[in-house]
Amino acid sequence: MPRAGLSPAAVVDVALGVVDEQGPDSLTLSAVAARTGVAAPSLYKHVRNIGELRSLVARRVLEEMTDALGEAIMGRSGDEAVAALMQAWRRYAVNHPHRYAAMPPAPLSDPALAEAGGKLMTAALAVLRGCGLEGEAAVHAARCLRAAMHGFVVLEVAGGFGLPEDLDTTYRLLQKTMIDGLRQGA
Repeated sequence: MPRAGLSPAAVVDVALGVVDEQGPDSLTLSAVAARTGVAAPSLYKHVRNIGELRSLVARRVLEEMTDALGEAIMGRSGDEAVAALMQAWRRYAVNHPHRYAAMPPAPLSDPALAEAGGKLMTAALAVLRGCGLEGEAAVHAARCLRAAMHGFVVLEVAGGFGLPEDLDTTYRLLQKTMIDGLRQGA
């Protein structure tokens, strides 16, 4: 019988705690079991294996990011929406660097993550539609936007910008560069 209070969602909550504190590579069934006070085999009542648990964690991260981006872009359009999307992306990655690192690079190609990844993509495409980009042009723009945001935040959280100049100023320049580029693509 499953332990009272333990459910797949509760297991994911504990797994996120492990990820937050120790990084995604530290996520093991043993680490989660130790925090829940059960033996590792007891977790199999809630998740099939470590692969499924990692997938559930990734889905939760995608959902959190989608919520954060959706909240940021709500009621905005055009340049303002792009800037809000970029700020929300960066804020999530900086505030939750280990969770961000737990997000797989190609969620749309993973059946377990396709729905959550699709919702995140839908939010980005809605912003781009407000910039006059649709169809194939919007997909190309979304890829460029993601590459720019992801590259910046990965370098930032890893301490890859060693010079003393202000990172917020650099990110605003990246935003302006992306917005100007999107205007030319529309």
